[in-house]
Amino acid sequence: MTTTTPSRGRRRAPTRMERAAGKASALQRPRVILALLLLLGLTCVMLLDGYLRAEVGGDERVRDGASANKVPDKVLNGGPILTFRNGKPVTQTIPKKTIVLTFDDGPNPTYTPTVLKILKKYDVPATFFLVGSMVSRYPDIVKQMVAQGNEVGIHTFTHVDLSYQSDARIKREMEQTQLALAGAAGITTTLFRAPYSSETDAIDNYSYPVYKKLGASGYTSVFVDTDSDDWKQPGVAKIIKWATPSGTSGSSVLFHDAGGVRSQTMKALPTYIAKMKAKGYTFTTVSGAIAKNNSATRPVTGTGAAAGTSTGNVEAGAQPSAAPGGTGGAGGTGRTPVDSAVGGTGTGNNRNGTRQTSVLQGAHREATGMTLYEGKALIYAVTVAEWVVPGLAAGLTVVGVAVMSRFGMMLILARRHYRQRNKRRFSWGPTVTRPVTVIVPAYNEKECIANTLESLAKSTHPIEVIVVDDGSSDGTSEIAREAARSFGMTNVRVIRQENAGKPAALNNGVRSASYDIVVMMDGDTVFEPDTVRHLVQPFADPEVGAVAGNAKVGNRNTIIGAWQHIEYVMGFNLDRRMYDLLRCMPTIPGAIGAFRREAVLAVGGMSEDTLAEDTDITIALHREGWRVVYQEHAKAWTEAPASLKQLWSQRYRWSYGTMQALWKHRKSLTDKGPSGRFGRVGMPLVVIFQIITPVFAPLIDVFTVYSMIFVDFWASLAMWFAVLGIQLLCAAYAFRLDREKYRYLLMMPLQQLAYRQMMYLVLIHSSITALTGGRLRWQKLKRTGEVGTPAGAS
Repeated sequence: MTTTTPSRGRRRAPTRMERAAGKASALQRPRVILALLLLLGLTCVMLLDGYLRAEVGGDERVRDGASANKVPDKVLNGGPILTFRNGKPVTQTIPKKTIVLTFDDGPNPTYTPTVLKILKKYDVPATFFLVGSMVSRYPDIVKQMVAQGNEVGIHTFTHVDLSYQSDARIKREMEQTQLALAGAAGITTTLFRAPYSSETDAIDNYSYPVYKKLGASGYTSVFVDTDSDDWKQPGVAKIIKWATPSGTSGSSVLFHDAGGVRSQTMKALPTYIAKMKAKGYTFTTVSGAIAKNNSATRPVTGTGAAAGTSTGNVEAGAQPSAAPGGTGGAGGTGRTPVDSAVGGTGTGNNRNGTRQTSVLQGAHREATGMTLYEGKALIYAVTVAEWVVPGLAAGLTVVGVAVMSRFGMMLILARRHYRQRNKRRFSWGPTVTRPVTVIVPAYNEKECIANTLESLAKSTHPIEVIVVDDGSSDGTSEIAREAARSFGMTNVRVIRQENAGKPAALNNGVRSASYDIVVMMDGDTVFEPDTVRHLVQPFADPEVGAVAGNAKVGNRNTIIGAWQHIEYVMGFNLDRRMYDLLRCMPTIPGAIGAFRREAVLAVGGMSEDTLAEDTDITIALHREGWRVVYQEHAKAWTEAPASLKQLWSQRYRWSYGTMQALWKHRKSLTDKGPSGRFGRVGMPLVVIFQIITPVFAPLIDVFTVYSMIFVDFWASLAMWFAVLGIQLLCAAYAFRLDREKYRYLLMMPLQQLAYRQMMYLVLIHSSITALTGGRLRWQKLKRTGEVGTPAGAS
């Protein structure tokens, strides 16, 4: 006996449209992520630039007058070179008749190159204590500085008083400066000078532990014997006087090549060098002074004096932990070989084959491995930030001026349009009373189609209604027929077709229309009784080929609905009035628009080339020489998306479709006549204010937040409120023209903070889709049918 196993039911294979929808959905997520990553990347670039300028993480505190009772006397009274051997401090003085010329706070693109020229002219080396953020911004200067034979040390990355900072911040300040040096000149260093430091007797109980920790890591802290006080700008004579050591004593002399106006320093330096040379002084670097001391206390071996010193830093100084990746000298031992001649500037190879460093640059370590690569990455990142941030700032300034100019132009032209169209003597021509055809494309509109037909049943203008059911699966056509019967509408035809999209449904309706004027509306839209009558009056002018009506948000009592209500009122009352007067209306809304049937057929009907068939047909009519106008009194009430997901889907399709339509008609830029007028007036306005400006707009908000946190909170907040005030003024005027209630404007600040950000992301998403050649299909929004009798209609 055989048994049969009942076969399992096969899963239905997805249709072509379902596969296309799945593919489009799969493509959207990566593009959204890419858009967010782009915004995140720009934010990071701004934060990096702010960090370099000490706007992010800046700390201007400077400790003064603290006790020094815990600092050893031999440190307070010792020489300007401080190191630690086995945790014990060792200081060292500068040899007699020797000057260690030091410069703080650089590099600076104006003054440091001048200093280098002076040093080269007089054949004098110097030690530069560099701020890491400045090194990363001006790496070529540092590279030249090192190549010229000068020595460099660390002056922290952001020029902060380290006595106030945590161990983690101190480590970060040192490491980041080392990376900057590695990227700029291929070296790290063991020299350090703390910001705001001076002579050793100024070390206090808070700063001494910092020096001790850094000394344990192999750093040599360098102070000054003689301070020129050039930062006070006392005059050239006083700078030279104050920088001159007493008698024949050696000295670590401090000048500044950055941090302020240093023109007096530039004038004093040549005279000072010449004066000191005339007195018999020699100039060297910190490492040169250390080696000179050692040569006086140690016998020179066959290959020359060791680079080590009695301080235990250069001789025994292992590569500091804050200088990762450094070679640490010959053979990786942490020792730095030097030339036999003290003060020599040549380089060569030792017997292990490693690169020898001049005695004048004994603190330098060659950067290798990850230190070198990370350093170069830092330099590249800073270079990008240095170009991008100022460029963005300039671009945003232009955008801001353009937006403000547009607001002004909209207000002026909107007022002119309103006064022109509402004059008692204004007329389009003889009253249009002949019947027109109303086409209602519908796809799964069971919730709304009855309300739509009910509103058309009350029309005061003779109409024929054609409902084109685009393959609905929810009984839309049956509901439409039943509604027509219940309302006693004998002028309604319902046409069913295979699902082919909205353009195909509209074209089917146009071909089936009985009259020469066709009105197009969405299946979720309701008209006021006088809407059609107002909408068709401009056709009394034979030059008019299409009319845009005034779409209103019916479901405006939610937050999302209120946001869209503000947007619709401003868009229709200001934008469309402006475009009407300029004769370059870019879009006839799908919710309410009227066309000459012959004009639609002449341009090939509603095109399926783009997702914005309404924008596409409008531009096509312009190019054929037809005039497109705005009729403010023809009002339609539509159901706006009720959720953020639906809103994203709708606006994504609109913005992407607009880009498609503009690209399709790009040749209008070079056309003559009405087509050229749209191409050279309308198209630039749409591109600038509907694509480019909104794409830049999130950066304006990012800049604002950045300024509020890191620059000047109250000034930035005041600027934000000023811009919001201008927008409120424009919105209030638009509401006045449309006789809307002002209470919805209370939602505008929140709209700027939340809704607008979403619209920016949608535009960026659409731009990326366009650039990557993505394709989308028609996306059906979920409807509730809550928009019924038009609000305020009789």
